[in-house]
Order: sequence, then structure tokens, then C-alpha cells
Amino acid sequence: MNLITGLLIIAIGAFCQSSSYVPINKIKSWSWESYWIVQGVFAWLVFPLLGALLAVPQGESLTALFASNPKASLLTMLFGALWGIGGLTFGLSMRYLGIALGQSIALGTCSALGAILGPVFTGHAADITSAIIIGVVVTLIGIAIIGIAGAMKASSLPEEEKKKAVKDFNFGKGIAVALLAGFMSACFNIGLSFGAPLTWEGTKPIFATLPATLLVTLGGFITNAVYCFWQNTKNKTWKDYRQGGLWGHNLIFCALAGLLWYSQFFGLSLGKGFLTGYPVLITFSWCILMSLNIVFSNLWGIILKEWKGASKKTVAILILGIIILIISTFLPQLIN
Repeated sequence: MNLITGLLIIAIGAFCQSSSYVPINKIKSWSWESYWIVQGVFAWLVFPLLGALLAVPQGESLTALFASNPKASLLTMLFGALWGIGGLTFGLSMRYLGIALGQSIALGTCSALGAILGPVFTGHAADITSAIIIGVVVTLIGIAIIGIAGAMKASSLPEEEKKKAVKDFNFGKGIAVALLAGFMSACFNIGLSFGAPLTWEGTKPIFATLPATLLVTLGGFITNAVYCFWQNTKNKTWKDYRQGGLWGHNLIFCALAGLLWYSQFFGLSLGKGFLTGYPVLITFSWCILMSLNIVFSNLWGIILKEWKGASKKTVAILILGIIILIISTFLPQLIN
């Protein structure tokens, strides 16, 4: 029962994350850099802090915890800053490829590298069993199939149809940005691995990774803030923040986007708390989250008609890739 509960919680978090770009589409009149950093305040500061506070036992504090292990804290935040670069390019991959294909390529790269490099960087390479490697390979196969479907769609549709689904569609630029986004985004799980000691013995397992998550997102926020404010200056878009009549509307959708985005890591922490009896799935949990993110992002892509006009063969290949990804989420446990 704990296995099903843990996977279900992670799936709910993945669904929320994949839905986070829907409220962003409701934001009015702000440039990309303006709404990206405002939603980031909620996604990377407000909600991660609230989540981390759930892990604090009575009489303890987050600042004391981080100060007691400065090396782990600094490394966790450092990889968070590197992940922030991935977060920036991740947003651009959605811009050039759309929700479905953009998230598939970026999250696929992130999924494989994050699952492998986290244990390797922290000296726990022995945790990477053959079952996990097979799971990662199957995940990459599913992602590759979805990528093939995306390439078929891109080559078959006329330019005006591509623009209707994704305004700034650019397949070549989008693929390059998505691959970079995936590589840098894998640093999130590496940061969580370095942040594993940042918890208390009295903390419930379901909340154990939330203090480290806060440090990772804090590092990412700093990177994103520097870039977005530079873009505000370069593009002369500081005026966005002075549009008082839009703040109420835009702030609601930025907050909703931030909450939905953070839900994936809140769900990951809760889900892993239920998977403590399944060490293989604990190690593979990052890959599970990313796989489900891809599944739900493509379902949103279908709902938002990003695949409209694609041939039946293309859609069939897309569905095959989704099915393989779903199987990959529990495959390591079956073959362990």
C-alpha cells in the first residue's frame, strides 16, 4: 500500500508541475522576464520556505541547521544556482517548442543525468544498481520516441500552423535550448543529494528533503533574478512592475503557477517518505518524477491543441512514448 501511495503522491506533484505553465498563459501585458521572476518569488522562495518549516522540530530552526553543516549547505545552494541556469533555459524551451515537446526534451535529459549524477557526485555510486540503469534506459527510450513524434509533427506542419500552436516556434533553437536546460536542471537532484544531511532525526520522513529543497531553489532564485533584472534593463521593461492595474490579476496567476511548480518537489518529498521500504525506488525517484512530468506535459499539450494537425501515425508514436514512460516509473522495482 505504501508503494502505491508514494507513487500516487509523486504523480500528483508531477501533474501540478506540468500544469504550472497554464496559469502563466493568463498573465497580461508583462514581458517574459517580468512574469518569470515574479512567479519565481512564489515558486523558489515563498512556498519552499513554507514547506521547509514543516520539517523543523520544536525548538529548532532552519538557520541553525544550515549553519551546523556549512559545506553541505553551500554545495546544495551552489548546485541550486547551476540549476537556476537550467530553469532559465527551461522556460525558453517552452517558448520555442511548446509545453509538450519542450518539457519532453528538457526533462528527459534532466531525468537521466539527475538520477545518475546525484549518487555519483556524493560518493554513493553503489546505489546505482542494474535495475536503476535499466529504468533510466527505458525512460530515455520513451523520451526519444516522444521526441521523434515531435520532430515528425514539426516537419509535417506548415509554418503558420506551428505558430498558431506555439507563437515563437523554432525547432532547431528550441532543441538546443532544451538540451542545455536538461543538463543544467539535473543539478537540482545533485543539490538534493548534497543536502541529504540537512535534516533532523526527529523530522518525519515525508518532510526530510524539504530544507535542502529550499536551499536549492534559493540558489536558483538568485541566478534567475540576476538574469531577469538584466533583461528588464536591456529591454527597458522595468515599466511592467509599475502597471498597478495589472498587479492584482497577474500576481494571482504568478502565485498559482509558483504553487503548482513547487508541488512537484513537495510531492517528491512526501512520496519518498512512503517509499522508505523500497531503496531502489528511492534512488530512482527523481527519474520517476521527471517521467511523470513528461507524461502530463504531453497530455496538456494534447488538451491545448499543440498536436492539432499532426497525423494519426505521429499521435500513435506519441502515445507509445507516454506508455513506455509510465511503465518505466515502476519497472526498477519489478526487476529488482
